[in-house]
Amino acid sequence: MKQRLAQLIAQTDLEVTDQQVEQLVGYVALLHKWNKAYNLTSVRDPQDMLVKHIMDSIVVSTHLDGERFIDVGTGPGLPGIPLAIMNPDKDFTLLDSLGKRIRFIRQVIHELGIENVTPVQSRVEEFQPEAGFDAVLSRAFASMNDMVSWCHHLPHSEGCFMALKGQFNQQEVVELPEWCSVTEVKSLQVPELEGERHLVILTAKD
Repeated sequence: MKQRLAQLIAQTDLEVTDQQVEQLVGYVALLHKWNKAYNLTSVRDPQDMLVKHIMDSIVVSTHLDGERFIDVGTGPGLPGIPLAIMNPDKDFTLLDSLGKRIRFIRQVIHELGIENVTPVQSRVEEFQPEAGFDAVLSRAFASMNDMVSWCHHLPHSEGCFMALKGQFNQQEVVELPEWCSVTEVKSLQVPELEGERHLVILTAKD
């Protein structure tokens, strides 16, 4: 599996150390193991997880500006865990309302020795951070309107929202609240993944 991941990474501009490859593969192994009992992801094959979960998450790594990030609706830790492995100098809060997902994330950070992740079990609208985040990440929200409406209290005044999407849907932009606008849309290239992937960056208007 390490060799397969290395082949996928070689198709990108990402720089990944041997230790990071070990941790990323270790995460997939734990996800596969726990998935049998906890049903954490619909992706069953570890080889598919490398593309659909690991690569799909870490291609965002080069676009992270700042030091403090929150991954809302993280599920089993996506994209938060892979991004935390890729960016050991940045801090990631992983938020989910389901206890089984947060228990899994705690196990992952314990077994893999990940020190820059804080798991939090809470509904997003009830979570009140001590300080705002540089960016709010999500790849699970149904719409960008829902994401910014439920998470509007999470970024600091200069922070942004980063939505990982498939196709870029112009209708979603039309439906955004008046206080928020799309500032950038980046097309992401994920090796061996079918379909389009985009990173949509949104900020509050001045």
